[in-house]
Amino acid sequence: MKNLSKFMVAALCFASIFSSSCVRNKTGLASKTITTAVPERAEGQTDMVGFAAEPIDTVRVGFIGLGMRGPGAVERFTHIPGTKIVALCDIEPDRVDSAQQILRRAGLPDAASYSGSDTAWRALCQRTDINLVYVATDWVNHAPMGVYAMEQGKHVAIEVPAAMNLDEIWSLIETSEKTRRHCMQLENCVYDFFEMNTLNMAQQGLFGEPVHVEGAYIHNLEPYWKEYHNNWRLAYNQKYRGDVYPTHGMGPACQLLDIHRGDRMTTLVAMDSDPFTGPEVANNVNGQQVDSFANGDHTMTMIRTANGKTIHIQHDVMNPRPYSRMYQITGTKGFANKYPNAGYAFEPEALPEGTTPDHENLNSHRYLTDEQKAALLEKYTHPIVREIGEMAKSVGGHGGMDFIMDYRLVYCLRNGLPLDMDVYDLAEWCSLVPLTALSIENGSAPVEVPDFTRGAWQKVKGYRHASAPEK
Repeated sequence: MKNLSKFMVAALCFASIFSSSCVRNKTGLASKTITTAVPERAEGQTDMVGFAAEPIDTVRVGFIGLGMRGPGAVERFTHIPGTKIVALCDIEPDRVDSAQQILRRAGLPDAASYSGSDTAWRALCQRTDINLVYVATDWVNHAPMGVYAMEQGKHVAIEVPAAMNLDEIWSLIETSEKTRRHCMQLENCVYDFFEMNTLNMAQQGLFGEPVHVEGAYIHNLEPYWKEYHNNWRLAYNQKYRGDVYPTHGMGPACQLLDIHRGDRMTTLVAMDSDPFTGPEVANNVNGQQVDSFANGDHTMTMIRTANGKTIHIQHDVMNPRPYSRMYQITGTKGFANKYPNAGYAFEPEALPEGTTPDHENLNSHRYLTDEQKAALLEKYTHPIVREIGEMAKSVGGHGGMDFIMDYRLVYCLRNGLPLDMDVYDLAEWCSLVPLTALSIENGSAPVEVPDFTRGAWQKVKGYRHASAPEK
């Protein structure tokens, strides 16, 4: 792990993007595309694409971080069969006590408590009666905790973004491959009902060939800034430039395009606005004038894939815009859009006869009517949504998508299946954090997206959710 610092050095060698020592194309001539180092896989290691661990009858979990996201996760796990909440950890003891109350209300025994220091989480990871560590802390602690948990023989699930720079990304990959332990990013938005149903339609061919997808995190955080422990989230935005929170948009977009399952991202270009609102927000939250603010109010990223597809990602948490994750797919035979109003449009021949009551009048120049959309969803509701959607709504967590995320994690672990999101999903989606900064700081220069699978991106053809054989 200590050698990984050299990869960050290579990633940041952009004092001159034309330097032949930093950037070269296949002809050996200087190139305007910025590249970063891809470490060779250690001898004896293999990739984790399609990896399935031995089944776990009872998933014994320890939670680290019980602030904004952790308590909800604890609550959801009390509703998931085949789990046992073994340990709870937070730097603040009162948060651990509050989480114990969740267990008591559910009629469950107290879990072991860890708190009072910023290293208490290590003792939790060292327990021999835990096989899953669930990390819901601030961003800068995500990757170190994930690496340590895997080194202790645990599978790990990490809140988003799970890594904030290339050193952390490669460290998580190396550790997952070396220990043969799952490292999953807890990206809940891929489990929202519209996204799952639309993914199912795409996998059934309704959109034809996907051409372009969009995603975003546009969410005015003004009411929430002071809720982050020690102001960690605003402080990160104040210090760093680029899309620092890309995964809510990236996850659904990448699943639509089968990223590292037959296609991969090759190049990105990013651009941001000046920080017009950010300094004012920091002044208000900090109660004093800030000297600098790095992150632009609005960040845009354009990505091209090996198969000639494009992705557009946006980030804005500063300005008074309505909430949006943009979520959009444009295909050769159809179109879907979630925000501000969810809708579908198709070429007439894209849908099978009888899918809607008015099939002959369908065309790509208007959205389906509510009646047509209802008939479409009746046929193409995702099997996972059909199976546990109502339970998910009842338990809650962003309308149910959080519950589906946790349920699927446990389901795959218990059945010895590949997880819905692997360590390379984590790496690809999080890579926008450092790579957009690299592009922006160099005048929106193109940046090559590393092949985090190191050649295994065509090993699996097409993204699919794994399922156990019926008994």
